[in-house]
Amino acid sequence: MRTPGTVPLLAAALLALAASGPQAASAAPAREGHCARSAHARVPGAHLQQRACLDDLTTAGLAGTPYTDVADQAGLTATGTRNPSGVPGLQIDGYFGDGSRTNTTHGWNHDAQFVIRLPDRWNGGLVVTAAPGNRKQYATDTAISDRVLAQGYAYAATDKGNTGPDFYRDGTRPGDAVAEWNARTTQLTRAARKVVAQRYGSAPRHTYMTGISNAGYLTRRQLENHPELYDGGVDWEGVLWTADGPNLLTSLPTAVALGQGAADADDMYAAGFARGSEFLWPYHQKAYWGLTQKVYRAEFDPAYDRDCPGASAGSTTEKVLAPCASDASYDYAARPRSVHRAVARVALTGRIGKPLITLQGDLDTLLPIATDADAYRRMVDARGRGRLHRTYTIRGGTHTDSLYDTHPDRLRPILPCYRDAFDALTRWSQDGAEPPANRTVGRPASGDVVNVCSLRAS
Repeated sequence: MRTPGTVPLLAAALLALAASGPQAASAAPAREGHCARSAHARVPGAHLQQRACLDDLTTAGLAGTPYTDVADQAGLTATGTRNPSGVPGLQIDGYFGDGSRTNTTHGWNHDAQFVIRLPDRWNGGLVVTAAPGNRKQYATDTAISDRVLAQGYAYAATDKGNTGPDFYRDGTRPGDAVAEWNARTTQLTRAARKVVAQRYGSAPRHTYMTGISNAGYLTRRQLENHPELYDGGVDWEGVLWTADGPNLLTSLPTAVALGQGAADADDMYAAGFARGSEFLWPYHQKAYWGLTQKVYRAEFDPAYDRDCPGASAGSTTEKVLAPCASDASYDYAARPRSVHRAVARVALTGRIGKPLITLQGDLDTLLPIATDADAYRRMVDARGRGRLHRTYTIRGGTHTDSLYDTHPDRLRPILPCYRDAFDALTRWSQDGAEPPANRTVGRPASGDVVNVCSLRAS
């Protein structure tokens, strides 16, 4: 068994403590038909934008250039993942006005950075996403961008307006940093739709929101609050925020307490962590639980412990990942109403306005499925929107696909199931072909589990 080499999603690719982009490479000159009308493509509201006509917009063509950041994608896919390549088109990089400076990509030292990719062969659609965890705009190039570009979709991604483990320092009020994620996603979607119209001469016929982890949360939130912008979405293990729980701050303190010997397995099960996930607990104790609890508690409840994490989550990897001792006894339910109001500002309601597919692994050991996807499904049903929602439990799936490389006998990557879900969503929204009912997708005993999945598998 190999030692996991992955990094936390919610924690920002360690966390990209060094995050400037790779050395520059020259863009290809425009050919007839290649990057046509590129001069018309201008991002409304952008304070800076740079256009590049490229022979390949996928990671295979962009690795080692300033147009992607492979390091920020670490941990999101399993070894052996097959991706398409050879998609020529136009890439626009830039940023919207923002007062924070956590994103050092391109040496811009400016947040609200985005990337928009416009393939030469367009299918009439647009896919919008945001960075998972506290990563940056290129984080899901391998997991999402490559395939949707090959299918002909335009693609847009945002860094959400703040990045890295110190994201919670952005803003003046508790909850400001997460609230900005929602605003930046809406801002980019509106701008990208206009850029698509400029580049191709017509607005997108279909626009989809999608994302992993924190961006899964944003997918839900966008379909609840801005359904007019989208035709549907795919939520891959989205984070659930509700004012009175469940949320991260109701489950993670137990996990922190486990690491300090103040909780046991029964306490973990009661907090929602799945039986059978115990083999993943040691890794999550080192890489996820302490960091995630302390920085999100600092975002919504900074008064609880002003000394930890304080002005920074840490200056070294060890310090960043270390938990705050005080978080082992954190009791969200007992905290002042002001804390609950801060969470309420960004809370989900379940009132989606367009079709949504949710996927989560039954062995997710950062966001227990019992307190996340299962709870959100009940929220959607309670709002009378169940007809617009499907939830698929991926047996053997966990929060980080690359952990499959360490435990191939117990886990399976979620990415191929996500791809099948995206195709199911487009058939649902465009053709009215409803996907399978809510179900558990079985873990196959053989075959190419890294690249093949069917939502209809039992």
